[in-house]
Amino acid sequence: MSGTALVTGASRGIGRQVALALARAGYDVAFTARTLREGDGTVPPRTAREAAAGAGPLGVPGSLESVAAEIRAHGVQALPVPMDLTDLASVRAAATQVTEAWGHVDVLVNNAILHVPHARVLELDLDALRASLEANHVHQLALVQALLPRMVERGSGLVVGLWSGSVVNDPPAPPGEGGWGLGYASSKAAFARIAGAINAEFWEHGVRAFNLDPGFVVTEAAAARGGVEQIAAHGVPTVPAAAAGRAVVRLASDPAFAAGSRGRVVRAADFAEIGMETP
Repeated sequence: MSGTALVTGASRGIGRQVALALARAGYDVAFTARTLREGDGTVPPRTAREAAAGAGPLGVPGSLESVAAEIRAHGVQALPVPMDLTDLASVRAAATQVTEAWGHVDVLVNNAILHVPHARVLELDLDALRASLEANHVHQLALVQALLPRMVERGSGLVVGLWSGSVVNDPPAPPGEGGWGLGYASSKAAFARIAGAINAEFWEHGVRAFNLDPGFVVTEAAAARGGVEQIAAHGVPTVPAAAAGRAVVRLASDPAFAAGSRGRVVRAADFAEIGMETP
């Protein structure tokens, strides 16, 4: 298998695993992140209450430079692209950089997300809600709009959006006690509608779009923020981060599987036990 892929938010966690899975499958991989160098990565605390109490940014591993080296180790090209999902100009510049370098993208994986600390309903800052909706829905759509026309011209393309169970499930508890905030769920719900709209308009032009549920993954960011035990206590099973990468490769390589998955959420948990090397 060969082709070109763009994975957003791939300096660590699920995005990194998807980028590496595509590299192992033979794709040249462009990938975005805000963290340029190892040691500079940070994430906000889990909840708004923790932030209000003075909890500062939390250090996390991962960077564009380190993932680029991992991708190239698989004998394919890596194109690290700095991108800030909150900045529309940055998002559009990332699309331009990739298309100018490679001409087109065969596989787009929208994994990046603006993590606003989870807030309770009466504590949810409306400016933070607007920022979340803009970054996680409007700017994601802008990236699709920049890359989709070339897919249609070529008569093929795959767009995968990282979904969330918060789209259809009520939180089992308040934020900070094993649940999630309305701001996060709202932005993910809007984002989840992109795939179906693409399929309605462009399936007959060879473009396929899917929502992929990675499940509850204890990423580097999740581990740094803490609270994962509270989530697990509500009966939420963990899924390895590598499973999402396996699911993306299956969608990209198996037309029959992709066709049969139209209109449903693809679940990474179904790929958790498949034998495949993971870094």
